[in-house]
Amino acid sequence: LDLGGLEEKDVKEATFLLWKGHCSVHQRFRPEHVEAFRAEHPAGIVIAHPECARETVMLADHVGSTDFIIKTVDAAPAGSTIAVATEIHLVQRLANETPGKTVVSLDPLICPCSTMFRIDAAHLCWVLENLVDGNVVNRITVDADVAEQAKVALERMLSIV
Repeated sequence: LDLGGLEEKDVKEATFLLWKGHCSVHQRFRPEHVEAFRAEHPAGIVIAHPECARETVMLADHVGSTDFIIKTVDAAPAGSTIAVATEIHLVQRLANETPGKTVVSLDPLICPCSTMFRIDAAHLCWVLENLVDGNVVNRITVDADVAEQAKVALERMLSIV
């Protein structure tokens, strides 16, 4: 949905609450990477995740969420060379799932995300087996007020789907 399903005036009148957070993997992608990729592949396509540095995002051909990146790579014409500024396991998956296209990481010195690296079938199985045995592993806890606000945000997101 354009504008997240909101009216333009609603977006302009909205209050945005920002925090000093970042994704260490996305912050690795630099304007120099875009320039080097374009020098080597003048017709190449650069897709950046919005958590990349603003300077990098501004140089990209496309900017969007993980789902947006997947759809954009899929929709690219056969023969395309695409540099993606996001976590390497997604880039590798896209390269494997899109024959006839060259999909590479925008950063030539690939830095995997140690958290995303643990999201795989083996770790999911381990968590589920522990739950069956009555053990909760990797529990995340937050203050009750934060949990309530997070619950509202999750419910709003799920209501859109």
